[in-house]
Amino acid sequence: MEVINIKEKFDLFNDHWHPRIIGELNGQAVKIAKVKGEFIWHDHIDEDELFYILKGQLIIEFRDKSITLNEGDMTIIPKGVEHKPIAHEEVWLMLFEPRNTKHTGEVEHELTKHDLEKI
Repeated sequence: MEVINIKEKFDLFNDHWHPRIIGELNGQAVKIAKVKGEFIWHDHIDEDELFYILKGQLIIEFRDKSITLNEGDMTIIPKGVEHKPIAHEEVWLMLFEPRNTKHTGEVEHELTKHDLEKI
């Protein structure tokens, strides 16, 4: 067992849309990422995805609506729901999802990350 200081982990990187794994439990990966700008439309066919906002404001667009998450807010996106995150300013977020979840689902894009670093 160890203490994980999340701010120290965020200080280890500056790029956007590239999640890092900071822990694992029960087949779930705990990931953090800095995001800014628009991501791509994608879904995760077999996995739910939890977004928790640590800093900033994240908009998540869905095909029929959008939601806004502020610091301290979280949402769970059910498996199979297409979504597109947008951050007008830099956002720090934490994600909980099954370890084998593909970064951009079945969509291949220049933002897709295949191997996520554990920090």
